[in-house]
Amino acid sequence: MQWETVIGLEVHVQLATRSKIFSGASTAFGAEPNTQACAVDLGLPGVLPVLNEQAVAMAVQFGLAVHADIAEVSVFDRKNYFYPDLPKGYQTSQMYHPIVGPGEVEITLEDGSTKRIRIHHAHLEEDAGKSLHEDFHGMTGIDLNRAGTPLLEIVSEPDMRSAKEAAAYLKAIHSIVTYLGISDGNMAEGSMRCDVNVSVRPKGQEAFGTRAEIKNVNSFRFVERAIAFEVERQIELIEDGGTVVQETRLFDPDRDETRSMRTKEEANDYRYFPCPDLLPVVLDQAYLDHLRGQLPELPADKRERFQNELGLSAYDANVISASRDMAEFFEAVHSECGDAKQAANWVQGELSGALNRESLSIANSPISARQLGELISRVLDDTINGKAAKEVFQALWNGQGESADEVIDAKGLKQVTDTGAIEAMIDQVIADSPAQVAQYRDSEPEKRGKMIGYFVGQVMKASRGTANPQQVNGLLKEKLDALL
Repeated sequence: MQWETVIGLEVHVQLATRSKIFSGASTAFGAEPNTQACAVDLGLPGVLPVLNEQAVAMAVQFGLAVHADIAEVSVFDRKNYFYPDLPKGYQTSQMYHPIVGPGEVEITLEDGSTKRIRIHHAHLEEDAGKSLHEDFHGMTGIDLNRAGTPLLEIVSEPDMRSAKEAAAYLKAIHSIVTYLGISDGNMAEGSMRCDVNVSVRPKGQEAFGTRAEIKNVNSFRFVERAIAFEVERQIELIEDGGTVVQETRLFDPDRDETRSMRTKEEANDYRYFPCPDLLPVVLDQAYLDHLRGQLPELPADKRERFQNELGLSAYDANVISASRDMAEFFEAVHSECGDAKQAANWVQGELSGALNRESLSIANSPISARQLGELISRVLDDTINGKAAKEVFQALWNGQGESADEVIDAKGLKQVTDTGAIEAMIDQVIADSPAQVAQYRDSEPEKRGKMIGYFVGQVMKASRGTANPQQVNGLLKEKLDALL
C-alpha cells in the first residue's frame, strides 16, 4: 500500500519585547534563575495584568506579512491546567478570538518549485516557566524567569506532505519573523520552537489518519528527523495490524526516535473562559495602516527583486534572501563592486564557508561588506587573480589590513598583465622544459589541452601566482603550437 504523510505545525515564536506580555519584568535571556519573575508573572493575589502594546503590534505585523485577516476585536482567555512551572494554575492565551486569522506562507521546495501553506490562525499567549532536572539529585527545580514571556503561536493547516516541506515551512516562518524584527528566532535559546502534528493515510483517502503530536522540537534538522521516524513508526504499526493512538510524543535526538509522553484519547478539558482581568483588544483601520507602513521588504519580495532586477538565479536569490542579515550584507557588497553574481558567489562561498568554520553569524563577520566588495572589484578589474583573491580574503579575515588594496600592496599580489613580461617568463619555461615540449609536440592534438597545464603551472610559479592566467594560457598555446 502507498501511504501519504499529513503534517501540520504549531510554531511558538518568542516576541522580542523588552518586558513581558502582562508585566514590566525583563525578558532578557540568561539571567540567574527566578530573578526576572514579578508578582504579576506569579499570579499572586491582588495583582492585575497590563497588556504589552508592543506584543500586539508585533502580532499584527506578522499577520500583515502573511496576508492574514486581522481581528478587529480579539479576546484573551484563561486556559486552566496544572503544571509545575505554571504557578498561576492557568495560562492566559487566545482560544476563541485570536488576533490573527487565516493567512498563507509560500515555501520553496528543493526542485525550485513553490507551494502555499495555509495558516489557520496565530494567537498571543504567555509562556510558562522552565523545569530544571539537572543537578537536583532526583528532584526538579523551577525557573520562572520565562513565565509571562510573550509568545505568538502560529498554527498551520495540515498542508505539508513531507519532512522537507515541514522544514521549508519552518524556515519560511523563521525568515519572516526575523525580517520583521519581532523575534531573534534563536532556536537554541528557545526563541522559536514548534509542535509537529503527524499522521499517515492510504494514498487517495480523504479522511485524515490519527495524529501524534511531537512537542517542543527546536531545530530545522530535528523537525525532519522527528517526522521521518514518526512516519515510519506509524506505517509499520498499521501494517502490522496495530492502531495509531492520539498522543503527545517527545523527540530524542540522541536516539533519533520519538517516544510517548502521554495519550490523548479524549480532548483535554482546559475549561477556557474569557480572562476577567483583561479587556478585549480593539484595533481600528488607522492602526493597521500605520503598522502596514512600517513593514520592511519581506523575503519573498526581496527574492523576486534579486531575480528580476539583479539577475540572480532562483537558487541564489532564495539562499541569500532567507536571512535578513545575509541579504543586507549581500546588497552592501553588490553596491561596492557592482556585480551581483560575483557578490552572491563570494557571500555564499568563501565568506559563508569561513563563517561556518568559526561558528560565526554573518552579523559578526570579521570582514565587512565594504572590504569584500572592494576585494571583488580588484578581481573584476584584473588587479589580482582568483588565487591571490583568496590570499587577500584570508588576510582581511585575520585582520592583516584595513582594505583589499592595502593587503595587495603589502604582499605584492598585483597581477602581471604586461604581455612582454609574461612572454619572457613563458620563453624561459619552454627553454627549461625540452622533454615536456617534445612530449607536447609528439602528442595527439586532443591530448595537448591537458598537457598545457604543466607549462601554465610553471609560469604561475615563476610569477609567484601573479600572472594573468587567461593571458598565460593564450600565449602559451600560441608559442607551443608554433613549435609543432
